[in-house]
Amino acid sequence: MTRAGDTLEVRIYYQDTDCGGVVYYGNYLRYFEQGRTHWLETRGSSVKAFMDAGILFAVVHAELHYRSPARYGETLTIATRLAECRAASFTFAHEIREKRSGRLVVEGSARLVAVDTQGKLVKLPKDLRGRLAKAIGAT
Repeated sequence: MTRAGDTLEVRIYYQDTDCGGVVYYGNYLRYFEQGRTHWLETRGSSVKAFMDAGILFAVVHAELHYRSPARYGETLTIATRLAECRAASFTFAHEIREKRSGRLVVEGSARLVAVDTQGKLVKLPKDLRGRLAKAIGAT
């Protein structure tokens, strides 16, 4: 499932957890975001460059399936792959595991759409669509 650039390691700090030392559930969406940004950057796409060009990405759907708790001090691996690409949207699949044991912690997905600075739906830039289509073909 993964190749270089498809995984990112994240250490769990106290700020990421609830009072019991377990990762607060909402933080997994932040980890998904980090995984997507890393995935795009390793393929030559800078989110900042798109922002500068007036193209923003908005999450319109996210799913998370919690499988086991992650705890303070552990290191997680976030595996990200592109699952689908359309004219104005793309969907990423994510899998988060505890690094040492390989235990599955969370799996899920997020669908993003491209919008302009006014929030109006726009087509993904042609060069990005090409890179995304190539990535799907490589899986």
